[in-house]
Amino acid sequence: MPELKTLGLFLITALAEIVGCYLPYLWLREGKSIWLLLPAALSLMAFAWLLTLHPTASGRVYAAYGGVYIFSAVMWLWLVDGIRPSTWDVVGSLVAVLGMAIIMFAPRSA
Repeated sequence: MPELKTLGLFLITALAEIVGCYLPYLWLREGKSIWLLLPAALSLMAFAWLLTLHPTASGRVYAAYGGVYIFSAVMWLWLVDGIRPSTWDVVGSLVAVLGMAIIMFAPRSA
C-alpha cells in the first residue's frame, strides 16, 4: 500500500504545481485578474511542501515526480484545456509513469 500513498502524494503535488502555474498563465495570457497570483503563490508553496513529505532522498523524489507531472499535465490538457491527448501524448505519459515506478519502487540495498 505504500506505493498507492506515494502515487497519490505525487498526484496531489502535481495538481498544486499545475494550478500554481496555470493561474499566472490566465492572468498573463487571458487577461484575468491579477488577484489570481495570490492563490497561485499559495499553490506553489503547497507544491514545495508536498515534495518534502516523501521519505526518500530528495533527488530521487524530484526525478520520479517528473514522470507523474508529465502524466498529470497531459490529463490537464484533456480535462481543463479541452484538448484530447494524442496517442503519442498517452504513450509518452505512460512511459514517464513507468520511469517513476522504476525509480521509486525498485528494490534497493540498505
